[in-house]
Amino acid sequence: MFVDLPPELLWPLTFLLGLTLGSFANVVIARLPAMMMLQWRTDAREELGIPEESTGTAPPRINLVTPRSHCPQCATPIAWHDNIPLLGYIKRRGRCAHCHASISAHYPLVELAGGTLTLAVVVIHGASLASLALIGLCLTLLTLAVIDLRTHLLPDLLTLPLLWAGLLYQLLFQPAFLPSAVIGAMAGYFVLWTFYWLFKLITGKEGMGYGDFKLLAALGAWTGWQMLPLLLVLSASVGAIVGILVQLFVPRLRGAPMPFGPYLSMAGWIAVLFGVPLMAIYQAFLLS
Repeated sequence: MFVDLPPELLWPLTFLLGLTLGSFANVVIARLPAMMMLQWRTDAREELGIPEESTGTAPPRINLVTPRSHCPQCATPIAWHDNIPLLGYIKRRGRCAHCHASISAHYPLVELAGGTLTLAVVVIHGASLASLALIGLCLTLLTLAVIDLRTHLLPDLLTLPLLWAGLLYQLLFQPAFLPSAVIGAMAGYFVLWTFYWLFKLITGKEGMGYGDFKLLAALGAWTGWQMLPLLLVLSASVGAIVGILVQLFVPRLRGAPMPFGPYLSMAGWIAVLFGVPLMAIYQAFLLS
């Protein structure tokens, strides 16, 4: 059992587990939006009564297993030894073994983030079933953050199960905290829903999407309503800092809409890893 291992063995094994989970997160990040688009296209055709185009070939099959991992440029399947988390990218120096096209650095960065988050949870919270659940939360937030950054989507297939998983986590590991988690889920959704409509009434524009409401509701379920002000302060602060830096140093992105999901995810990580001491500091600041 991992729990019985000394830190010098537990922590490297935990990091390797996190790299593997980060590699799976890359699969979800790449394929889930494509799966959603195909499903939306099918649903729209059925609703409008439009038959599928007859091309003589079956429509592409995309799920989390099929097709095999392949180069995005030449579609050549990636060999198993080139698909080892982090090491495969380093081995090939970020290029396809077949066509030598450059492969995005976001793949090893997501794997590295997965390893770092997994290790941080175990170092701070110890090795337990509760920590395994928190690792699942952190990796799901990582997946949502990158999907939102790339597509401005926060899929219900991830946010809604994350909300229910948060309530189940409280029921199993902190049953006395369950009422706070239920209120946190409701309040998290209501706060951003209210902001959305106030902003729309004042400006005539949509300031965020419904996926943001559901993500904050999920975080409320995991952390309780007491943590919501801190989550909002952290996400808004990080978002403001990044927004200012983008305006100053990335001219092509000036005026472009910015997804809020990555900042909510960052706030969620901070709350999971450092929430207790941060809440103490936050409450002391309010009372001072």
